[in-house]
Amino acid sequence: MDLVLAALFGLAGGVLGGLVGVGGGILFVPALVIFLDEPQIEAEATSLLAIVIVAAAGAWRQRSYGNVRFADAGVIGGLSVLGVAIGVVVANAVPQRALEIGFAALALLIAAQLVRRASAQPAE
Repeated sequence: MDLVLAALFGLAGGVLGGLVGVGGGILFVPALVIFLDEPQIEAEATSLLAIVIVAAAGAWRQRSYGNVRFADAGVIGGLSVLGVAIGVVVANAVPQRALEIGFAALALLIAAQLVRRASAQPAE
């Protein structure tokens, strides 16, 4: 049953991520923690691996529309390796509850920013 739920979350997260442009981790991590009872650190690690596949598929498709800026992607990707290495060390050093609260705070901040931006722009 867990595998079926994980597959459904993956499909739903991919559709929503592609539709509204949010990172899959914002959807995958809470789903793994809440519905599949995964520890926060394992949910984050699983999401990171899944996002590699999702990001590759999305970038490949967006490339055909001319939406990929390769120089920017190289800078972001290169520096992200350092950031991920630091983040992994920190995530393994802090209590699980702190990770859960931090992730929830980040999700709320992102939601607030999305609402603010959507409210400020006229509908097209």
